[in-house]
Amino acid sequence: MTPPTETEAPLMRLRGVGRSYDKGTRVFTALRGVDLDIRPGEFVCLLGPSGCGKSTLLRILAGLDIATEGSVLRHGEPLRGVNPGTMIVFQTFALFPWLSVSENVELALKARGVPADGRAARAGKLIDSVGLDGFESAYPRELSGGMRQKVGFARAMAMEPELLCLDEPFSALDVLSAEGLRGELMELWLAKSLPTKAVLMVTHNIEEAVAMADRIIVMARDPGRVIAEIPVRLAHPRRPKSAEFQELADEVYGAITGRLAEPAALVPVFTLPQLRTNAVAGLLEKLAGEGGIAELHRIGAELHLELDDLLPIIESAELLGFISVIDADLHLTPLGRNYADADILGRKEVLAARILRLPIFARVLMGLRGKPERRAGLEELASWLEPDIARDDAAMIDNIINWGRSAEIFDYDDDAEEIYLENA
Repeated sequence: MTPPTETEAPLMRLRGVGRSYDKGTRVFTALRGVDLDIRPGEFVCLLGPSGCGKSTLLRILAGLDIATEGSVLRHGEPLRGVNPGTMIVFQTFALFPWLSVSENVELALKARGVPADGRAARAGKLIDSVGLDGFESAYPRELSGGMRQKVGFARAMAMEPELLCLDEPFSALDVLSAEGLRGELMELWLAKSLPTKAVLMVTHNIEEAVAMADRIIVMARDPGRVIAEIPVRLAHPRRPKSAEFQELADEVYGAITGRLAEPAALVPVFTLPQLRTNAVAGLLEKLAGEGGIAELHRIGAELHLELDDLLPIIESAELLGFISVIDADLHLTPLGRNYADADILGRKEVLAARILRLPIFARVLMGLRGKPERRAGLEELASWLEPDIARDDAAMIDNIINWGRSAEIFDYDDDAEEIYLENA
């Protein structure tokens, strides 16, 4: 399929779109300042870590959620209410278990107003188009995960949407089923067998995005925003082992980890990833074994880690000063090599020293030492972390506790829900 030209009028146009939620104690901003065009004839992938607002963006495009700022245009006109030209296929199969394959698809045709006497034949053609001919009478419980997702595709296509939105459609499948279904979907799309003008797919998988998309939109979180737009001009079928494919995958990795220059107002004051010390040590050992430098794309593929698993490991190692990320390459620092070579006790000492260099942990330690009992509850801990971390940011407070316990700076009493100094 020929990629669209920049002059084609977009099906959907977002300008300065934001979405905030009032949580009482504070306002949570899921999206801010998003500009996005979706044009006829293109397959677009939204890529980014969990929590960057990808699914929220899909719901706004479908009219299932409302932007609190900016404009959402369909064919140049403001979108009001549910978008009649958009359908979403979710990662969970969302089929009615008491209906057969044919009846699940016919239900969508009924919603479109297709007469009853014509639904079965139309449903049969759609089921055949996704490779499920012969399974019309089967029930969802009798199908594999990949087959159930195909029914979801057929049901979405029954609505003949101009924009088909896919929310991580392969994430619930095993590796082989996902690979097969990706290939079949691309075959239908490239053959123009899908009754849709454009596809927008959310994914965490960089290789998946490079393999399928005409354009990749890279998003970051806190708040959710677009940080890069990367065109993909590789011909289909794409070969993942080719130099061109790997070069483009590296570019995407670089966009995600490259700390692109952004307005200061959009950059969070302080973020702390989940710390997995064993995973960080494993990454450093692998880098040490490869001479201290490795391509991020290759490391992710060899460790079989998707974006949400790989990014916290890289962010933790970089924050601790164990690695530096330059373009799309990981470089082991001298400190990182020392950590990789150290024994268990040595690693704990290095980790504690590095973590205490972060002002927020020095503040917590000072607070604990200032209390006669050397203990503090979560509410008091949250007060020490302000204004860097909001009091109701439970995930970030959990990460603070996890980091402190990992370095044995302080410990945590699960029953009392208190942090404390073990050697008072």
